[in-house]
Amino acid sequence: MGRSPRLPPAPAYPRHVPAHPPADPAQTRTAVLALAAWLRDDSLTAPDRSELGAAVRLTARTLAELAPGASVELRVPPFVAVQCIPGPRHTRGTPPNVVETDPRTWLLLAAGLLSPGEATATGRLRLSGSRAAEIAEWLPLVKLGAD
Repeated sequence: MGRSPRLPPAPAYPRHVPAHPPADPAQTRTAVLALAAWLRDDSLTAPDRSELGAAVRLTARTLAELAPGASVELRVPPFVAVQCIPGPRHTRGTPPNVVETDPRTWLLLAAGLLSPGEATATGRLRLSGSRAAEIAEWLPLVKLGAD
């Protein structure tokens, strides 16, 4: 029997490669502005799923960049989940601090058209864990304001 061929060494890769490129603030603002009329008037036809998903993902990733960390998980199903807020890192199982909402409510919060307190009081924003409410300190992300 002959020798097994020797494999070349594995290439050196960076230890941490971000899953997504950083959110571009101009692109994020443009994505939210494209939905501004619908955000201000829910009787209008809902935006295309791809437009809605892009705005939700960009704003969530913006939050994760502005408040880097892993002590709070923001969930906006079915589009995105990100970890944010400095503090103890969550690694396995259900995170101890979770913020969850629907896409429209998330964009209203991100655009400053709805306060976290009002969204929580009406059940549109669900907070669990002692640190989840800290997300309010980082909102709004894109200020649309009232007309």
